[in-house]
Amino acid sequence: MRFRINRSGRTSALPTPQDPAPAPAVHTVEPEVVEAPLSAREIGLIRASVAVVEPLAAEMTVYFYAILFTRYPEVRPMFPPGMDSQRGRLLRALLRIVDLVDDPESLVRFCGHLGRDHRKFGTLSAHFPAVGECLLASLARFAGPAWTEDIAAAWTKAYGAVAGVMISAAEQDEAARPAVWPATVVHRVSRGHGIAEITVRPHMPYEYAAGQYVSVETPWWPKHWRYYSPANAPREDGTLTFHVRAVAGGSVSSALVNRAVVGDVVHLGAPMGDMVLDAAVFNDLLCVAGGTGLAPIRALVEEVARRGGRHQVDLFLGARTGAELYGVDDMLRMAQRHHWLTIRGAISHEYIPGIRGSLPEVLAEYGPWYQHDVYLSGPAPMVVSASETLTLGGTMPDRIHHDPFETPVLSFP
Repeated sequence: MRFRINRSGRTSALPTPQDPAPAPAVHTVEPEVVEAPLSAREIGLIRASVAVVEPLAAEMTVYFYAILFTRYPEVRPMFPPGMDSQRGRLLRALLRIVDLVDDPESLVRFCGHLGRDHRKFGTLSAHFPAVGECLLASLARFAGPAWTEDIAAAWTKAYGAVAGVMISAAEQDEAARPAVWPATVVHRVSRGHGIAEITVRPHMPYEYAAGQYVSVETPWWPKHWRYYSPANAPREDGTLTFHVRAVAGGSVSSALVNRAVVGDVVHLGAPMGDMVLDAAVFNDLLCVAGGTGLAPIRALVEEVARRGGRHQVDLFLGARTGAELYGVDDMLRMAQRHHWLTIRGAISHEYIPGIRGSLPEVLAEYGPWYQHDVYLSGPAPMVVSASETLTLGGTMPDRIHHDPFETPVLSFP
C-alpha cells in the first residue's frame, strides 16, 4: 500500500526575519591528531593478532571481565549484574577500534564518543591502566603462541593512544555538562503493538539536536542503559518524547512500556549521533523510516518546520503489515500542514489494494535520489538494503545518514 499527500510546489521557502532560530546543537571538540599513532607494521601486527583471537572472541571477553573483577574488584559496581550485553559491547568496540586503527581522524572521533559516553558509568582516568592490563592479558592468553613481544608492544601503544583520547574527551565533556540528567515521566500513552509514547522532563537543561539519540536508564534496572531517539525537535518546555517498543527479553524497553507511570524518574545520558539536519548539503531530503525508527525522522521533520520549511522532504514509511505501519496518522497531519512534505507508505508482507513492496523496492521505483541528503532509521537489515539500493542509484555514501548498528556509540560510516 502507498499513500501520498501532494505538495503545492517544489520551491524551497525563503528564510525571513520571523523564521525560528535553529535548534541548539551540542558540539564537541575532538583531540587533534597530527599523524597516525601507529606504523604500518604495528597496524599489521594488531590486525594479524585479532584474526587469531576472533574465533574465540566471545570466550575472550568472558575471561577479560573475570580477571578485571578479580584483580580490581572496586570496578565491579560500575557494571550491571548481568554482563551478556556488556561483553558484546566490548567486543564490538574492540573490533571497531581495529577497523579504524589506520584512520586516525575516525579513530579519534570514535574514541571521543566512547570517552564521553563512559562518563555515565562513573569511569575515571585511573581505571584505564587496569582495563589495559587485563585486555592485553586476555589477548595474550587467547592468541597463544602467536603472541609476541612485538605484538604486545603494538597493542600497548595502541591502547595508550585510545585511552588518551577517551580521557581527554571525558575531561572536556565534564567541564561543559553533567554526565547524567534525572528526568521525570510527565506523560505516557500506549500506541498499541507493544509501543508506548513516553514524555520526560529533565530536571536540568538538556540540549540536543533533532535526529540524535539518548541513552536511558530506568530505576528498576540500574546500570542497564539503552538508546532511544527523541521523537521531537527541542521544545520550549524542555520535554522529550520517546517511542519505545517492548522487546522480548529487553529489560529497559519492557520496564518503560509496561511499568513506567507519570512521576517515575529515569536518567538520561548525553545526546549522541550525527544524523542531524545540519549535516545536509542539499535542499531536498529523503527520509526513510521503519517501525519505531520513525522517531528521529519525525524529529527531523519538526526541525525542518522550525526552520521555516527550507527543505523539501520525501518521507517513506515501511512495515510488514498495515497494522504495523506506525505513526501514519501523525505524519499525515503534518503533511497536510506543510506543503514541502510528501509521505508514502510501503507494505511488504500483506496484500492491500494498491501498490505494495519493500522499502528498497519503492525507493528504487521513485528514485533517483542522488541530489538528496538521505536519513535512514529502523531495523538494521532495512537500513542496509536501503543504503545499497540508494548507492546503486547514484547516491553518494557520505550523503546517507543513519545511526550506527547495534551499539549506537559507533557513530560513523
